[in-house]
Amino acid sequence: MEYSNILNQYAPAATVEQVAEQVAAAKAAQSKNENTEVYKFCLSAVDLTTLTCNDSVESVTEFANRAVDFYKAYPEIENVASICVYPSFVETVGLAIDGTPMRITSVAGGFPSSQTFLEVKMLEVAMAVENGADEVDIVLNVGKMLTGAYDEAANEVEMIRSEMDDDVVLKVILETGALKTPELIRKASLISMAAGADFIKTSTGKIDVAATPEAAVVMCQAIKDYYDKTGRKVGFKAAGGVKSPQDAALYYTIVEQILGQEWLTTELFRIGASSAANNLLSAIVGSSVSHF
Repeated sequence: MEYSNILNQYAPAATVEQVAEQVAAAKAAQSKNENTEVYKFCLSAVDLTTLTCNDSVESVTEFANRAVDFYKAYPEIENVASICVYPSFVETVGLAIDGTPMRITSVAGGFPSSQTFLEVKMLEVAMAVENGADEVDIVLNVGKMLTGAYDEAANEVEMIRSEMDDDVVLKVILETGALKTPELIRKASLISMAAGADFIKTSTGKIDVAATPEAAVVMCQAIKDYYDKTGRKVGFKAAGGVKSPQDAALYYTIVEQILGQEWLTTELFRIGASSAANNLLSAIVGSSVSHF
């Protein structure tokens, strides 16, 4: 499919100055969302993540068990949305969280660089789903985006989407810190959604520049424009460097201001994090806690 033609149907991205104004407005308003109820929601929207070279069956099992133990330790607080791991640990997580509402998220498709054969990406995604992944996070081919090969980048997403049943959630990571400009971030957002993304996500967390409020503003505006044109709601996920309750409240506020309250559900808003979960929990209970 020629996705480049789709881009012509949309207005250009906001300027750097316009984006800065929207970020400033969100920062000015975020204090009203720095409260227990918002923190509880943000915790429930967390994809609790472990993606290190040190991961093992033993460590991932322990990691998942701590999330399962949360139900007993804090029955009055909604637990995290999912546990996010590499594909080889999907089955491990499935065994640990069986019987709970938590979902299994797997990065796949050549994460974090997306620099491998398309066939390998498709097979890895298919294997993750076969092993029990409810949600899959892939990385848009940044190299193709930077060289203007938008159709090729989007067609990869389309082909990978074809490896999943409709009930599997596909999140496409834009790696906005590498794309840098509002115009390129907007193009990446629009073609990813057109190619079948259920969520667009800021970052892998594996490069120096991860999630930024500026990228979030551009992405959320693209989601709004795409919804206005197609009627299909696509979610937003902030990941990489989201650590404090204040960070979470800022992204919550950006989504609230641009997309509205109807996007503030775990079906349309997620936070990819590890340390943020404990920090949010600490803010909720009013003392320092390290549960996860």
